[in-house]
Amino acid sequence: MKYVVGHKNPDTDSIASAIVLSYFLDCYPARLGDINPETEFVLRKFGVMEPELITSAKGKEIILVDHSEKSQSFDDLEEGKLIGIIDHHKVGLTTTEPILYYAKPVGSTATVIAELYFKDAIDLIGGKKKELKPDLAGLLLSAIISDTVLFKSPTTTELDKEMAKKLAEIAGISNIEEFGMEILKAKSVVGKLKPEEIINMDFKNFDFNGKKVGIGQVEVIDVSEVESKKEDIYKLLEEKLKNEGYDLIVFLITDIMKEGSEALVVGNKKMFEKAFNVKLEGNSVFLEGVMSRKKQVVPPLEKAYNE
Repeated sequence: MKYVVGHKNPDTDSIASAIVLSYFLDCYPARLGDINPETEFVLRKFGVMEPELITSAKGKEIILVDHSEKSQSFDDLEEGKLIGIIDHHKVGLTTTEPILYYAKPVGSTATVIAELYFKDAIDLIGGKKKELKPDLAGLLLSAIISDTVLFKSPTTTELDKEMAKKLAEIAGISNIEEFGMEILKAKSVVGKLKPEEIINMDFKNFDFNGKKVGIGQVEVIDVSEVESKKEDIYKLLEEKLKNEGYDLIVFLITDIMKEGSEALVVGNKKMFEKAFNVKLEGNSVFLEGVMSRKKQVVPPLEKAYNE
């Protein structure tokens, strides 16, 4: 069987991209983890069922979306047959055989899929030309809004904005800004979550020069939602570092309104300070203007580890 699947701790882009791409490729959408509150809101809004949860690649043909890092994918990815990757991140793995690989440096994987559709180029990735239904257009629009933080993230491109407008027309969304705020409010529900749930909402593992590094992120409209839980979050991060072999864990509390992130840092703090040329104030520091893990956190950390 052939599956399209996003990364562990899936976000809206990961889920929406898997669902829509599987529609064009005539295969099955899947997920590697639980749906977060924002994605649950989006699926409910457009009346789409969540993808099947699968935990093993064995005996399956696999197309990855929204990631190409082995650490973020199936633990047994090599037991399946990887046939393609559609993404918007840096290249994170090598393959022993040629595969379909299509990626662009844009704000979301949903933007990549939308562009393929609007340029009548779905067939370039082995898909079939079909009409993009309003519910699926709504999913892609939601993913773009989520990943670009309503176009505030530095990862945002003109293509993201162009695709969002076209998708909104099909989905019947007359005001993208208003709809975007609905999504961001659904994203910002950390006040109701336990500290461990907050950590796992959007946590990704990376291998930087042989060292295991974890980078988590939660985005909030009102930072007071997480303020009282920071101490418990930090203690859990310390346990995670000790028990799971990390060299460094960085957890970003991104303030959407202030357009910056407080970074909680556990482990190799000197490496973090080197990467960002900052001095930690105890266990954390506010990084002005930093909203994107992909563009503003991963590159300097990877560079620091490789030097």
